[in-house]
Amino acid sequence: MKDKNSEFRLFWRMLRKNKLAMLGLIILTLIVLTAIFANVLAPYDYTAQNLANMKKFPSMEHPFGTDEFGRDILSRIIYGTRQSLVIGVGSIAIAVLAGGLIGLISGFYGGWLDNLLMRITDVMMAIPGMLLAIAIVAALGSSLKNLLIAIAIAKLPNFARIMRATVMSAREQEYVTASKVMGISNWKILLEDILPNSLSPMIVQATLGIAFAILTAAGMSFMGLGIQPPTPEWGAMISTAKNYIRDYPYMVMFPGAAIMITILALNLLGDGLRDALDPKLRY
Repeated sequence: MKDKNSEFRLFWRMLRKNKLAMLGLIILTLIVLTAIFANVLAPYDYTAQNLANMKKFPSMEHPFGTDEFGRDILSRIIYGTRQSLVIGVGSIAIAVLAGGLIGLISGFYGGWLDNLLMRITDVMMAIPGMLLAIAIVAALGSSLKNLLIAIAIAKLPNFARIMRATVMSAREQEYVTASKVMGISNWKILLEDILPNSLSPMIVQATLGIAFAILTAAGMSFMGLGIQPPTPEWGAMISTAKNYIRDYPYMVMFPGAAIMITILALNLLGDGLRDALDPKLRY
């Protein structure tokens, strides 16, 4: 327990030294809190239409202005935070679990099973992630569940490859050999010896993967394949506002800024985690 505590303190000290990573962490914390307390923070009901206030520029009453139906844009962006985080975290969690399991089995057992699983991932990685996600949603239909599945499948090969590489390195270590000599089962070695020592690169990739998922979801909603109106989602908001961009640019600017800030924060934190978890930089 003492060793684990010292490892965590060392990790936290390294992360705190990275000012940009801490900035990303603070921004993400605020975004998560915004999603949790959206019903408290939003000044208006995100579905409430007021035709007398259609396409009003930002003001004290509506800080981010109103859309073509008179709905408060700030309230819709706040509630849209929930959709983006659910898609980002949910799809990457599925990809980490499924891809991690594939990589764990492939890297540990090797042989024909490794060749089969890696050839499948090679085929999937040959298709651009966005294009693969679009094809899956086009086949299954537009819904939150299908969007989660599509993005998870698009990112799954990356996590499988990363886990396989770390497992192949870890299985050659002396502690794994010692466990085999002692007669410990393969699954116990995988779960207790190899998996804990293979998580660091997965954590870093997951942070960056969430950024990919949010951006992909926004792009697909923009094309009409993601979250459907009137549910507030940043990409869908930009899609419906694109016809008014010349006369009412704020309708695109604010949801676009929300996407940009979230992606930037995730990338800053991901870079910081990569450095803090790198043993070459820690010792």
